[in-house]
Amino acid sequence: MRSPPLTAAEIAALARLEPRLGRLHIQQRLGLEQDHEAQVFRRGTHWFHLENLLMAPGVIRAVLTGAGLRERGRRNALRIEPRAHDVPIAHLPAAFDGYTILHLTDLHVDISPDFAGALIERLRPLRYDLCVLTGDYRAATYGPCDNALAGMQRLRPHLTAPVHAILGNHDSMRMVSPMEEMGYQMLLNEWVRIDRGGDSFFLSGIDDAHYYQLQNFHRAAQDIPHGAVSVLLSHTPEVYRQAAHADFDLMLCGHTHGGQICLPGGVPLITDADCPRGIARGAWRHHGMIGYTSVGAGCSILDARFNCPPEVTLHRLRRAG
Repeated sequence: MRSPPLTAAEIAALARLEPRLGRLHIQQRLGLEQDHEAQVFRRGTHWFHLENLLMAPGVIRAVLTGAGLRERGRRNALRIEPRAHDVPIAHLPAAFDGYTILHLTDLHVDISPDFAGALIERLRPLRYDLCVLTGDYRAATYGPCDNALAGMQRLRPHLTAPVHAILGNHDSMRMVSPMEEMGYQMLLNEWVRIDRGGDSFFLSGIDDAHYYQLQNFHRAAQDIPHGAVSVLLSHTPEVYRQAAHADFDLMLCGHTHGGQICLPGGVPLITDADCPRGIARGAWRHHGMIGYTSVGAGCSILDARFNCPPEVTLHRLRRAG
C-alpha cells in the first residue's frame, strides 16, 4: 500500500521541525522516501533489496511452511533474550560508572500482532538509566506509518527511563513529530548532553546511513567538547570508520538482524550491510572506539528467526582502570 499524501497537520508538524533540522534535510528525506516508494512499485526495479519485494514475505512463508518450520520460526521470533555488554571507557566520569543503557533496535512492531506484548513482557524486569532506539519501527520500507506508530505508542509507557531514538531505513520523516509527542526524543544528526552527579557525557544520533545516506557527522558531533565521553546512535554499522575518526567512544547500531535466519552456529546468510562480517553482530572495536551491533528485537520481511535469537541489550558503562 502506498503512502497517503501529507495531511495539513503533517505539513504543519514538519514545518515546526525546520528550525531544528533544517528545511533541506526534511525536503531531502521526504523526497528520497517518495523516490524509494516509486521504485518499489515499479516493476523490474529494486530487485536486489529482498525486503522491498512485494512477494518476498509470501515466498519465504511458503518455503518455511513446506519445510515444516513456519511455527518454529515464529516462536523463535518471540523469544527475546536480554544481553549484557560491559563498556570500559578510560575517561568515563565517576558518576557514570555502572550507568546502564538499554538498547532496542529493529523492532518492526507492526510485523506481528504478538510482538509488542512479547517485547513488553521481556522489558518489565529490566533496570536501566537510559533507553536508546536505533531505528526501524515500521515493518515495510514504504506505505502508511499508522500501525507502526500505534505499536510505538503501546510500548512507550513501559520504557521507564528517558528515551532517545533515531530513524532507520524502514522509517519515515512523518514519524518524527508523532513519536516525539509520545515521549521519544528523536535525534537526527543531533546531540544531547546527559548529566548525572555534576558530570556528563554526550549522546549523538545520525539519520539513516544505509539507504538514505543522510548522516551528517559535522552536525552530529562538531560541537561535542573535545575529550568528552560520547556515544553515537547509528541505524547501521556501515559508518564505523567515520564514527571512530569522529572521536566517539561507543557506537550502538543494528540493521543487520544478525542475519535473522542463520546457519547452525549463528552464521548469517545475509546481513544487508556493507561492512566486515566481524562488526555485523555483537561487540567489536575499531581503533579506539567500541562498537556493538545488536541483532535486534524484531524481524524483517517475516516474523521468523533461526539460529539467531532476538535481543534487547543492556550496555553498562565502566571506568577502565
